[in-house]
Amino acid sequence: MIGTGKIVKGAIFGQDKSTWAISADFPVTVNEIDALLAAFKDPSGIRASGLHLAGQKYIALQCDNRSVYAKLGSGGVVCVKTNQAILVGVYNQSAQPGEATKVVEGLADYLISVGY
Repeated sequence: MIGTGKIVKGAIFGQDKSTWAISADFPVTVNEIDALLAAFKDPSGIRASGLHLAGQKYIALQCDNRSVYAKLGSGGVVCVKTNQAILVGVYNQSAQPGEATKVVEGLADYLISVGY
């Protein structure tokens, strides 16, 4: 995701909360992963108090059982759930939200297509 230049920080977590891959400067906590997992089932918690990742508070924009999109200043985060994983991609003002979404959703579609 980061190699595209559209995502500045990223992570891939297993739905069991294990870390598959993560940017060195992106310390997401287990409690934050728990809240994100819960948001895919019921987004009311992050709609009320925001989505917290690596200590940053994002304002939830769109939430469903596959994707969570949230904003922080002129950047934001795209989170997508696959069969076994959760992809998290943070973008800043150098990328448009749609560009970041295409990157993260595209990788999620690929992982789903190969069984993840």
